[in-house]
Amino acid sequence: MTQNALLLVNLGSPASTQVEDVRRYLDQFLMDPYVIDLPWPIRRLLVSLVLRKRPEESAHAYASIWWDEGSPLVVLSRRLQEAVKPFWPHGPVELGMRYGEPSIEKALLRLSQQGITQVTFAPLYPQFADSTTTTAIEEARRVMREHNLKLELKVLPPFYAEPEYRQALVDSVKPYLEQPYDHLLLSFHGLPESHIRKLVKDKRHDLTASSSRGVHEDVMAVCYRSQCLRTAEDFAAGAGLQDGRWSVSFQSRLGRNKWIEPYTEAQLDKLGKQGVKRLLVMCPAFVADCIETLEEIGQRGQEQFRAAGGEELVLVPCLNDQELWARALAKLCERMPAAI
Repeated sequence: MTQNALLLVNLGSPASTQVEDVRRYLDQFLMDPYVIDLPWPIRRLLVSLVLRKRPEESAHAYASIWWDEGSPLVVLSRRLQEAVKPFWPHGPVELGMRYGEPSIEKALLRLSQQGITQVTFAPLYPQFADSTTTTAIEEARRVMREHNLKLELKVLPPFYAEPEYRQALVDSVKPYLEQPYDHLLLSFHGLPESHIRKLVKDKRHDLTASSSRGVHEDVMAVCYRSQCLRTAEDFAAGAGLQDGRWSVSFQSRLGRNKWIEPYTEAQLDKLGKQGVKRLLVMCPAFVADCIETLEEIGQRGQEQFRAAGGEELVLVPCLNDQELWARALAKLCERMPAAI
C-alpha cells in the first residue's frame, strides 16, 4: 500500500538567541520576495539597513521567551507533530520550517529517501497570504525541482472557514470565557495593504470594512483581512460571544507602509482608556505560540494595556499541541488537500 506522508509546515525561528543566529534568520526571512515585495536591489538595501540594529533588538526579545528546550515555536511544532501521529495512519509525519531548521528541504529529502511518493503538504496558516502560504509552497517546488524529487504533492488550503478549526478554537478558549473578563480581543498578524491589493481584482473592495458579510467568494479567496474577519465572526458565533464584548485587530506592523487596520497597539490603548480592566487576547492566525504572541502580546502588550488604564491582559494560548487540535488537523489534512 502506498504511504502518504504528512509534512507540517510553519514559519520558523532563529537557531538560538545569539545575535548572529537572529541576524541570519532575519536575513533569510526579510529577503524573501513574498515577504518584502520590492525589486531585489531595493530589498537588499532595505534589509541591510534593518539588519544594522534589528538583530540585537530581536535577540533580546527572543531571549525573554526562549525555553530550555529551544524556540517555543519549534518546540510546540515538534510536539504537535508527535500529537498528530496517532491520528494519521497513512504514513510518516514530518515537520518543516520555511526559514531556519528543521527545513522544508531536509524534510522532503528525508521522505524521498524513505521511498515516499505521496506527501500531504500542510502549511499551518488558517488564512491565506503570499508571505506565508505561497512562499512555503514555492519553497517545496524549488526543492523538488532542484533535487529532481518524484513526489506527488497535495497541499492543505487555508482552513479559516472549516468547522474543525473553528471548533478547536472554541473548545480551547472555553476555560477562559468561564472566568470573569471585560473584553476579548482577537489579534491577527497584520499584512501590508499592498499585499492584498495586488491579489484582489475588485479595486472597490473595502479594506476598512468591519465585517466579512457580502464579500464575493473570488475576493474572499485571496483577501487575508476578509478571511480574518470571517474567522472572528465564526468563532464569536460558535463561542456565543455577545456583540460589543469582542473585537478584531492586527499586530506586528513592520516599516512605515500602510498595513491593514485596526492596529493592535491602538486597540490596547483604546480598550484600556475605555475602562476595560481584564482583557482576554487570542491570536487565531497563529496555531502555535511564538515571539509574536508570547513577547509582543504577552509582555509588551501587557505593559501597554496597563499603561492605558487596564489591570490585566490574559493571553489565551494558541492551539499548540492540544489533542483536540491534533485530531482536527488530521481530519482537515485527510479531506481538504488538492494537488498542485
